Amino acid sequence: MKAYLDLVRNVLENGVKKENRTGTDTISSFSEFYKVDLSEGFPLLTTKKVYFRSVILELLWYLRGEDHIRWLRDENDCHIWDAWADENGYVGPIYPVLWRRFPYFEKEVVRFEGNGSAVDNECWVRKEFDQVQRAIDMLKTDPNSRRIVVNTWHPGLLDEMALPPCHLMYIFNVSNGKLNCHLTQRSGDIALGIPFNLACYSALTMAIAQEVGLEPGTFAHTIVDAHIYENHVDGLREQLTRKPKPLPTLKIINKPVDDLTFDDFTLENYNPDPVIKFEVAV
Repeated sequence: MKAYLDLVRNVLENGVKKENRTGTDTISSFSEFYKVDLSEGFPLLTTKKVYFRSVILELLWYLRGEDHIRWLRDENDCHIWDAWADENGYVGPIYPVLWRRFPYFEKEVVRFEGNGSAVDNECWVRKEFDQVQRAIDMLKTDPNSRRIVVNTWHPGLLDEMALPPCHLMYIFNVSNGKLNCHLTQRSGDIALGIPFNLACYSALTMAIAQEVGLEPGTFAHTIVDAHIYENHVDGLREQLTRKPKPLPTLKIINKPVDDLTFDDFTLENYNPDPVIKFEVAV
């Protein structure tokens, strides 16, 4: 896919060397942006094989609202989050929790009883908010709204997270009967993470578009710190020598996103070049 290869080329040519928490230096570029037209095909890279099964399972896991990876790891033999989970599979309140059970506080009148009497007091009570369902509801009832936002950055919970969210906010926008999605990412591993993010959020956009009666439009992506780990450079240079092939087609059964299973996603005509292995920097 040309947009991705242009991103790789630009960071390799214009990025600067930076140290980071992993101990493996990066070539980093500030505020990179690209967008793809989803009507041209499903944007799964063809210049290397991307594991479609893992992409879709990760998306379905996000939608489950869980704070552990047991569904991924134990039930589906998918290990893409193992490096960040503890021995019990716990990862804390990251994407799934923040998408579906975003914590907030609301004032409620609470009755305290004791010694034969009762007193009503206003208290702050912890609640949970389903951001994904709210976005779907707004797309059905107020599609021209500029407030259809899903936010995964919660400063008060960062210490409880195995990994603070990298892709921290996405916004839906409707134009000419098409559903567009813009993803803002604070930090992006270009070799490993970005191909997954691109495919995952594109699939999400396509699935939600069906549910709300729209056509898929554009996926746009801003990456604040777009970086290439130094041990990924050779593999990415190999990708730049490969010619992109026609994009595959993704078909999704038309049902509410909460009812989707992996078998509801069918990838057709995916003929990528061979896998390029990249080590994960933890």
